[in-house]
Parts: sequence; structure tokens; C-alpha cells
Amino acid sequence: MSLLLISSAVGILLMLLLWALRRNDNRSLYLDPVEEPARQHATYFGLIRQAMSHEDFEFLAARAPVRLVRRTHQERQRIALLYLENLRADFQRLLRLASVITVLSPEIAASHEFERLRLSIRFSWRYRIVLFGLYAGHLLMPQLSGLSQIVGDFSFRMESAMQELGERASVAAELASTLNRSGLDPA
Repeated sequence: MSLLLISSAVGILLMLLLWALRRNDNRSLYLDPVEEPARQHATYFGLIRQAMSHEDFEFLAARAPVRLVRRTHQERQRIALLYLENLRADFQRLLRLASVITVLSPEIAASHEFERLRLSIRFSWRYRIVLFGLYAGHLLMPQLSGLSQIVGDFSFRMESAMQELGERASVAAELASTLNRSGLDPA
């Protein structure tokens, strides 16, 4: 009887340990994208642009059977949808990063917050247009390029803001170190 009780207690503790480890992994996965600027869209946009180009489609249509051309067009739409979803995920990560930067930098004016809201609305509107176009069977490369440009510009601004925060933190740490060496109380 006591052996059964001990083995069940060990089993419960083992399950709790596995659950705790799984939960910590999820937290670290959630924080990693916030800490790292979004760059996935920039990596693949050249390939997407070439695969979706009108010239590439005409080249294929002139040399391949109609069935293969249709299948290729469907695959290109599927790839564009996946790219569009990743682009939206990059934009969402950048918005979370902007929120963190806003908390860390209290002097950010309300105009910056309004700009972020305006950018979010602009991205959402264009995202939906491209999404509906892809579902309708059109490959909207100029619009997709515009969305990629919005995310790229936003990413550049977030990297600049993070660099500025890092420089300010470095100056503050240096000032505090100087005050401590002088025997002055910084508070």
C-alpha cells in the first residue's frame, strides 16, 4: 500500500515538473519575438516578388500545360497568403515592441502614440485589401510591396528607438558611476 502511495506521489511530482518546464518554454517563446526586431518579411520579399511577377507567369504559360499553370497560380496565391500572414505577425511584434519602448521612454509624446494608431489602421486597411485580392485570385504585388515597405519602415524606426534607449541607459549608467566614485549620492 505504501509503495503504491509513494509511486503515485512521485508520478504526480514528475507530471508537475514537466508541466512547469513546458510553461516556462512558452513564456520564453512569447518574449523572444518582442525582444528581436521583425525581419522575416525583408528576407523573403525578393523571392516572393520574382515568383509573383507577371513575366514569370507569362513565361510559364507559354511553355507549360494549362493544368500546370493553374496549379502554379494556386500555389503562388497560397505562398502569398503565407507571406502576408507572416508580414502581419512581424507588424504585430513591432507594435508590441513599440509598447515596451513607450513604457521605457516616458517622454514619448501623445503624437507618437497617435502615429502608431494611424499606422496600425493604415496597415490593417491595406492588409485586408491585399487579402481580399488574393482570395479573389489576383496577385497584388504593388500592394503587397507597399505593406512590406510599411513594416520595413516601422522596423527601422523601432531599431532606432531601441538604439537611442540603449545610448541613454549607457549615459545614465556612466553618470551614476561617476557620482558614486565621487562619493556623491545620486538620489
